[in-house]
Amino acid sequence: MIDPKFLRTEPEEAARLLARRGFVLDIDTLKALEARRKVAQKETEDRQASRNARAKAIGRAKAQGGDVAALMAGQEEDAQALAAAQAELASVQAAWDEMASALPNTPAADVPDGRSEDENVEVRRWGDVPAFAFAARDHVDLGEGLKGLDLAAAAKLAGSRFAVLRGGLARLQRALIQFMLDLHTREHGYTEVYVPYMANRESLFGTGQLPKFAEDLFPIGGLPYFLIPTAEVPVTNLVRDMVFAKEALPLRYVCHTPCFRSEAGAAGRDTRGLIRQHQFEKVELVQIVAAEDSARVHEELTAHAETVLKRLALPYRVMALCAGDMGFAAAKTYDLEVYLPGSGRYREISSCSNFRDFQARRLNARVRAAGQKPEWVHTLNGSGLAVGRTLVAVLENYQQADGSIRIPDVLIPYMGGATSLKSLP
Repeated sequence: MIDPKFLRTEPEEAARLLARRGFVLDIDTLKALEARRKVAQKETEDRQASRNARAKAIGRAKAQGGDVAALMAGQEEDAQALAAAQAELASVQAAWDEMASALPNTPAADVPDGRSEDENVEVRRWGDVPAFAFAARDHVDLGEGLKGLDLAAAAKLAGSRFAVLRGGLARLQRALIQFMLDLHTREHGYTEVYVPYMANRESLFGTGQLPKFAEDLFPIGGLPYFLIPTAEVPVTNLVRDMVFAKEALPLRYVCHTPCFRSEAGAAGRDTRGLIRQHQFEKVELVQIVAAEDSARVHEELTAHAETVLKRLALPYRVMALCAGDMGFAAAKTYDLEVYLPGSGRYREISSCSNFRDFQARRLNARVRAAGQKPEWVHTLNGSGLAVGRTLVAVLENYQQADGSIRIPDVLIPYMGGATSLKSLP
């Protein structure tokens, strides 16, 4: 959530920042709620003071042997008035919380202006786009040609936007996952965690998926759970309702999970192949840091995701998302986009975001330096990488004229020494 003090004292500035995202803040409603809150707060405090004063007066009268009947007669009236004031304050606070929880994060000052992905800004690019002496095929044609990708079987088992992988292709996906986990744990200092593939409402609220994006989730009928849309949800929630000593930070977690998304807003988009699935694999990076470190760590985490692409020798570019294209909870985001020869374009393969204290306020996650008051932690995450899209990138960038796929050098040990998918049994 946005800092409530900032919303109350600088609503016009909050509105200006949110307008950069294309979000219109209802300042009149915000100010009206704040006015009601002040009145309810004062009324509650006055009624509490009146009740306390009456209680003390009764105590003194009893100690002096005086008549307390008249004083006692007003106790019920005090209790009723206090209860009414408290109910009004609770009602106003609930309305405030509902409004505040629907507000997206404010963009960092250095986030580019813009409303759509067309206005994202390229920061850098790496690698050479492959030049084939033959017509490049996309991953669907390549995978089906290897008899390793079976979309028809997946449609029979579940429906559209699912896939069945067989043989070498299934093994290549497993190799990518293991390679990513090994890289991030051995070289980048992340601790691997295993988490539930379901999450409760509290967890999804904490990272910002609820209440606004319920339609993007898969609820578990009859149970208070949702299938996780990303490991970000359970991993970041590991710090919920906790206060960390300053020296305990940073926390670095890496986690492989399946991810489940309804793709409610993507009807008709990327219906062919593995680009946009209801179920897919991802290796997620999460860092929990002190506020003064988050800008630096954002660059570091992004570089960790880039390392995967570099080791796989996949050409990519880094895009700074404009304010209007960022996710709900992000203050700043870099997208890594890998080049796909089958379509001749760059496609997102990782999104690396700094949320600053936005998620921490929803999670109640804080850090305390010795002798200081607790402060909100800053949370960051990024895909390191999306496995299905990495599989697509390997297939398309390493394709050969005969339809075989050359195995990237770094993956050969994970593939049992095989150098080509066709060489697998």
